[in-house]
Amino acid sequence: MQSALAIVIGIIFAAGVFLMLRRNIVKFVFGLALVGQAVNLAIFASSGMTRYHAPLIHPESLYLSYQSADPLPQAMILTAIVIGFGLLAFTIIILLRTFQLFDEVDTDELQMVDKS
Repeated sequence: MQSALAIVIGIIFAAGVFLMLRRNIVKFVFGLALVGQAVNLAIFASSGMTRYHAPLIHPESLYLSYQSADPLPQAMILTAIVIGFGLLAFTIIILLRTFQLFDEVDTDELQMVDKS
């Protein structure tokens, strides 16, 4: 299962990088979203895919009496999702404003507009 997940993460990451290298800003935004999700999946896969109990300590106990899941990767992924959403919203706003000003989303054409 781990190797299949690693292959899927690699494919998603490669597709995201491929889209980010295109000349179109819309494809760049989609590539950025794919790379962000691939990184989230990589963090999830590196934490180990096991089913353990929630890391809760009972009031009468001082320590965990059973094996528990690590909450740190889950918190990191949740934080990365929120930050990624904010970054994606910001890039979409910049994309819309660029299209409103120049009626173009191709980076080569935008460089020609900048020079004139």
